[in-house]
Amino acid sequence: MKKVEIIKEENVNLVLKSITDRSKSKPAIESLVEGPVILVKKSSVFVDLSPFGTGIIYGKEFINAKDIIKKIAIGDIIKAKVVEAENEDGYVELSLREAKQALIWSEAEKAIKSKTVMDLEIKEANKGGLILDWQGIQGFLPASQLKSDHYPRVEDSDKDKILKELKKLVGQKISVTIISTLPKEGKLIFSEKDNNPEEKKEILSKYNVGDDMTCVIAGIVDFGMFLKLEDGLEGLVHISELDWGLVEDPRSMFKIGDQVKAKIIEIKDGKISLSIKALKENPWKEFEGKLKKGDIIEGVVIKYNKHGALVSIKEGVAGLVHNSTFPSESKLREKLELGKKYNFQITLFEPKSHKMTLIHLE
Repeated sequence: MKKVEIIKEENVNLVLKSITDRSKSKPAIESLVEGPVILVKKSSVFVDLSPFGTGIIYGKEFINAKDIIKKIAIGDIIKAKVVEAENEDGYVELSLREAKQALIWSEAEKAIKSKTVMDLEIKEANKGGLILDWQGIQGFLPASQLKSDHYPRVEDSDKDKILKELKKLVGQKISVTIISTLPKEGKLIFSEKDNNPEEKKEILSKYNVGDDMTCVIAGIVDFGMFLKLEDGLEGLVHISELDWGLVEDPRSMFKIGDQVKAKIIEIKDGKISLSIKALKENPWKEFEGKLKKGDIIEGVVIKYNKHGALVSIKEGVAGLVHNSTFPSESKLREKLELGKKYNFQITLFEPKSHKMTLIHLE
């Protein structure tokens, strides 16, 4: 009798172990998986993801990847990104388009490490440099990263004359390397100059996080601006580091050639990040210990975003009124007009991490 019980117990343990092992190795959301296509239907594709089960590409993910799917045949091995580990039908939901994007960014990082030289066509020019395209991702080549053959030499560094010279390069192919990736912005930064890793390491060793610098603006783009630290070396000031207040267009505040002061906030992977606002007084400090959850305050609606409305209580100090606090996004925008003052109640206040959420009081 005892022997039978032991055998049964062992069988139960084996089943439990199998289930546990399977759940441990279940693909996580955002992870990349690979498997053969087992069925292609009018509006869905099924992929064998053994031992995890079956993956499915359907709905908006099918529509978004139609150009890729039409080239797929049964038996093809494909890579996809997990967007849902298990839906109500038991399938692992997949995205081909997101997987393609993830692979492209991964390729870009590899290209940086290997210093891969690529010949790309110059698409556009602006006063800060040139716009290139690589695998569907737009990239920026600052004028300061051009070799002397292409660098626009004009009298008095006249910006209009510089732009005129840069425009002459549009349509031409140029040999460049990727020197930085900005996935969140969907941007790449290129350089035409030869980059000697040992030489660059030696140059970077002169700089430290916390150093205050006086630099010249070398390029301005939608996501921030590039400051020239010395010949052949630039640092990026992201748009979020330009000022404590809301900055929507860096070009409205700065001009190429202007001299500005900035603080080095990060040196990583051969790149220098700087901040201009770090040299200004942090306006959030004024409210430490003065405001708390539940307090009633007056604020001005300064911007809408996909999450709701941003409300400023002082230049550089803003909180979010979330869409979920209204019946709909349109109702929020109807009730909270841009530029107008309203009363709000604080639902979260964390001045050290610069976070504040609010609800509108009728």
